Amino acid sequence: MSARLLKKFLKEQELQIPEKDPHHKEAEAEAEDEEEEQQLNSGSSINPFDLLNDDDHVSDQDGELETADETLLESSDKQDLPDCKGNPDVVSRSNHKSKKKKKKKNKEASSESTHKDEKPFDAILEALSLDVNTSSHQHAPEKGKAANTRLHDSLVKRSPASILQVDPKYLNAENELRRIFGSKVVKSFEKSNQTGTGSSRQVRGGRRGGYIPRKTVLVTASEHWPRWDGSFSMEFLEVKDGYHYFSYVHSSSYSQAQSAFEAAKAIHDLNGIASILLYNPYHLDSLLTMADYFKFTGEQQMSADSISKCLYALECAWHPMFTPFQGNCQVKFSDEKNKPLFTTLFAHMKNMDRRGCHRSALEVCKLLLSLDSDDPMGAKFYIDYLSLRAEEYAWLEQFSEDYQSDSSLWLFPNFSYSLAICRFYREKQELEEGAQAVTTKSSSTDLMKQALMLHPSVIKKLVEKVPLKDQAWTGIVKHSFFRAEQVGIPSLDHLINMYVETNYLIWRLPDLQKLLRNAAQQIIEILKSDSSEAKDWACVRKEAFSSEKNEYRHLLVSDFSHSVPTLPPENLQHFIVDPRMREVVHNDGNAANANEGIHAPRNVANRNALAVLFESMLPWVHYEDVNGALEDEDHQLNGHGQGNEEH
Repeated sequence: MSARLLKKFLKEQELQIPEKDPHHKEAEAEAEDEEEEQQLNSGSSINPFDLLNDDDHVSDQDGELETADETLLESSDKQDLPDCKGNPDVVSRSNHKSKKKKKKKNKEASSESTHKDEKPFDAILEALSLDVNTSSHQHAPEKGKAANTRLHDSLVKRSPASILQVDPKYLNAENELRRIFGSKVVKSFEKSNQTGTGSSRQVRGGRRGGYIPRKTVLVTASEHWPRWDGSFSMEFLEVKDGYHYFSYVHSSSYSQAQSAFEAAKAIHDLNGIASILLYNPYHLDSLLTMADYFKFTGEQQMSADSISKCLYALECAWHPMFTPFQGNCQVKFSDEKNKPLFTTLFAHMKNMDRRGCHRSALEVCKLLLSLDSDDPMGAKFYIDYLSLRAEEYAWLEQFSEDYQSDSSLWLFPNFSYSLAICRFYREKQELEEGAQAVTTKSSSTDLMKQALMLHPSVIKKLVEKVPLKDQAWTGIVKHSFFRAEQVGIPSLDHLINMYVETNYLIWRLPDLQKLLRNAAQQIIEILKSDSSEAKDWACVRKEAFSSEKNEYRHLLVSDFSHSVPTLPPENLQHFIVDPRMREVVHNDGNAANANEGIHAPRNVANRNALAVLFESMLPWVHYEDVNGALEDEDHQLNGHGQGNEEH
């Protein structure tokens, strides 16, 4: 069929369309567009497409026009118009006509698509029995959102692992420092630390040029650190009860380094451990030993750098299926090869807390608690303190209800007091926001009274540790119910000592002191009228902690302390310290106080291995400081002005 006959057929179809057809108006508009095109074309007796063929002649007969139209329609999309350059009228008219055709096609396509979309949408609304009004469209998403929220909350409560999911964006301590102090302050502090580094240091560090360390989540690797050597890896074990079990695996070179470490540890050879790190820079036990050494000598930044290197190596060895931030992975502490992971995470958590990055420390604590359900490091006895410092009050209450699918955590001393503090701050927030108090939960005063009735010996320890010097506390401590310092249950007494050592800083706030004082005074008044209530709480206490042995003796009180332990200088020659010795040194008040705030000298024989270790292991930003410290020691020990140049 020719183009002219096709146009006539379309016009006849348009005339036959009834007025009720929803596309009738669009057909009329298109007919008007065709008439406008004909009027524009009638102004010239020359068909612009005829210029493509100079020998052709336009005739009035239908047969000739049909043949010409067919030829032109087939060739118009493939040929250029070179002869039209000299005739602007012809060019403008042809462009106008092509635009009209495109507009017509777009209208037809849009009308067909809308016509096809309207019926399914109406059918869906009818099937769902929803009103098409705008008001229904506004309320439907809100109802759906509320239903999804309730479903999500129910799933969260049913899944104990979900409460321990870690948010990776809060693991970076630098980001938290920027949120607290602002980017400008952090940048200026970093610049001040970089001043005076000198070009010589950059030249020394330049020997590692071109090396870009791997990106990790737990820590940010320094460009001066050695390349990850892959000396150990992680393997997948099994899936059991919805958890994926993993374990670390050592290579032959790492096993040899481990044997050398055990030999050096047996003879307390610190230089031997330093030599191991020269050839195996990511040997975990050696790095942890050096971190302890730097901590006892007062070099806190160097200690943190050693811990960061451990975390970097541990994360580089992760299995591709290992997703610890989701709370569904288990790495059992009972395997000796997995123990450095827990020790390193615990030390890193303490470092974040010491820097004031409490939210980052909380996320690390959640990770530590989720990796082994047995909680070998006692993370649940530190997580309440970090939650309060990070002001995560709602999360702490949810954790106490969902963890291990029961609410037995409130029986522990740390949770019984921390939940009362948590409720106190939530009540304060509700009062400031003008919201009504939640009647289903106990008040902060009631929770504090329960904590004091269950663990009365805490109050005397807090008065001594904080300290609380108000005269009112003197009368409270002298009361027979609060007079005892020991409960007589080994496990409970140990947990109370851990709680006081960790949380005493929180009780320095006047509002919390007032809460504790009022609750204690109310208990004294209650006991005057009814002393049997104290016996009832004693029965609850004995039932909850029925063991006659200290079940938590593996958790050292010093590990939960905020004070930095130190060692006398004479003990640093044979530094590798047994944990029990650390406990003795920490609890020895005279030795600890005598050396508090004093950097013990590195009085270790044959310092060459250590000097080389400082150069190779630590970031170059500390290199000159270490050299200067070693030279000062040589001045003092040798009695002349020549320093040790063998670095």
